[in-house]
Amino acid sequence: MRAVWYSEFGAAADVLRLSDMPSPDPAPGEVLVRLHVSGVNPSDAKARAGNRPGATRPPFPRIIPHSDGAGVIEAVGQDVDAGRIGQRVWIWNGQWQRPSGTAADYIALPAAQAVPLPEGVSFDTGATLGIPGLTAAHTVYGGGEVAGQTLLVSGGAGAVGHNAVQLASASGATVIATCSNSAIKRVRAAGAAHVFDYADPDLAARILDATGRRGVSRAIEVEFGRNAALLAEVMAPNGTIAAYGSGKDMVPQLPFGPYLFKALTLDITLVYILPDAARQIAIARLHEALETGALRPAIHAHYPLADCARAHEATMTPGRMGAVLLDIA
Repeated sequence: MRAVWYSEFGAAADVLRLSDMPSPDPAPGEVLVRLHVSGVNPSDAKARAGNRPGATRPPFPRIIPHSDGAGVIEAVGQDVDAGRIGQRVWIWNGQWQRPSGTAADYIALPAAQAVPLPEGVSFDTGATLGIPGLTAAHTVYGGGEVAGQTLLVSGGAGAVGHNAVQLASASGATVIATCSNSAIKRVRAAGAAHVFDYADPDLAARILDATGRRGVSRAIEVEFGRNAALLAEVMAPNGTIAAYGSGKDMVPQLPFGPYLFKALTLDITLVYILPDAARQIAIARLHEALETGALRPAIHAHYPLADCARAHEATMTPGRMGAVLLDIA
């Protein structure tokens, strides 16, 4: 099979290699998936660059990157229903704590990590459901139903944020979103009732005015460190901040007093280690939204497998409008 791999940290163009290698065989409890599309995420690029905390060298001698993807099951291991052969599936945690991800023709992985695609859902969409989809679904629904609530989505034009806006608005929430000025129209079209430029010096006042001064009941936050003080102003008492990122400030200063006297909950999400019950809820919500047409994940760009380095660069480029995909089949 063809596969992209790396054996040392560094810039994408310097360390990513494309070569032929033997196709894997499914072990007991595993399925073998012929991949059609691989999803490329910022976390994949950061892992390749060596930007994860405490990482000094790759955890395996050779790594085939990427956690997300979609394709067709071609074989199954012992103890897996042979009826799954031929099933269209999407993949989560393809390369999490394993050496072999989805930047290849094939992947063998535990059967539970190959989820049947709903009828009519494309491989392109399936390849967005792992990290961006599950993160959006869990940060929106992790506290239960959101109908009637006011939700704030930070970074509403990003892959996770854009999904979150669609999911929350379709579920009956009033959505306030922030994004760059150039993306306001697009985020409003996704279902946000109010969209503000995140660089607006009066952002907190605008958000509070949009809530009738009652505050936000749940915030989906991509840059917690940068926005910790803003959230202290705009959250309603007993509100929840569902934070899934803080890339621009990984050592934030927490305004504890305002958080304390609003009794705010900080709910940090790492989609790789979601408990199974929470993951199954998120999967069910994603499938429901896809089947009703409430969710249409945005695709920013396609690249061939041989251009994996360019795909890594694209996923880290500011202003990206949706998922970056590798076409494999």
